[in-house]
Amino acid sequence: MSLTGTDMRNLILAALAFGICALLPFGDNGYWLGLGVTIAMFTTLATSWALFSGPTHYISLATAAFFGVGTYVTGLGIDTLPFWSLVGLAGLIGAVLAALVGLATLRLSGVYFVIFTLGLAELVRQVITWVQNNTGQKGLYVLTDLDEAGIYWWLLGLAAAVFLTGWLIGRSRLGFALRIIGDDETVAAHSGINTARAKILLFMVPGAVAAMTGAILAPRYVYIEPSLAFAPILSFQVVIMALLGGASRLWGPLVGVIPFTFLLETVSSNFPNQTTLVIGIAFLVIVYLLPNGFVGLLDRVLRRTKANEVQ
Repeated sequence: MSLTGTDMRNLILAALAFGICALLPFGDNGYWLGLGVTIAMFTTLATSWALFSGPTHYISLATAAFFGVGTYVTGLGIDTLPFWSLVGLAGLIGAVLAALVGLATLRLSGVYFVIFTLGLAELVRQVITWVQNNTGQKGLYVLTDLDEAGIYWWLLGLAAAVFLTGWLIGRSRLGFALRIIGDDETVAAHSGINTARAKILLFMVPGAVAAMTGAILAPRYVYIEPSLAFAPILSFQVVIMALLGGASRLWGPLVGVIPFTFLLETVSSNFPNQTTLVIGIAFLVIVYLLPNGFVGLLDRVLRRTKANEVQ
């Protein structure tokens, strides 16, 4: 794959941006660092979600399932394995689980796929709860030397890997095939594209990333239990942030993550019981006012500006 001058420029700018973000723990170890961890977490989850759902238009609500699996991988293995190996193991398990889910569900479409992925997190949560109830264990303590700065750097590194993966996929045959599938899956199948395999391969990316994110964040929670690890609201937050920014561009979800994170932080601080209401309103705003997110709005403005210049 040859790189153009624009490609090199974008890669250098992205590397500089991540380098600057990596300096945050040196400037603040309190509120802003905690907010940075949250933004890094949602950037990683929303961007990886958009890698699959952006080109295919399949709305997945399975993020919480993979995330919860990752937290339990760390919780169960922290006393016997090094932390870095648990993050890798969580990614492997998340990818395998995503492949199994994909084999069972990616032949579905529309609301059927949405409902199944939403129920997946609840299914895994109920299974783990049943196992813990029968073993007498209600939760897991995750005690490590990893501090907030370490968690932030881990998440930032994972976010960089996600952006690089998305950039490479967008320039690959897989990315091209998925764009055709998103436009018309029937046409893609008739063109000789193995649509099922392509969708499963890409679905494994957000599955692995969400599990790795959960594994990294487990030490932050200190104590994990099914209701925390598999919280359904996480899946909705990720979808809203990705759609708000725009899932059609690699950098689009980041545009939605930053303002929505600040909004949630403000609401949770001042109106802690209204978080669900804010999420519901956000869904309505996206559907009726910003169906293509901020990226789509920006594209429309640029097209109108060019049209006016031509006239």
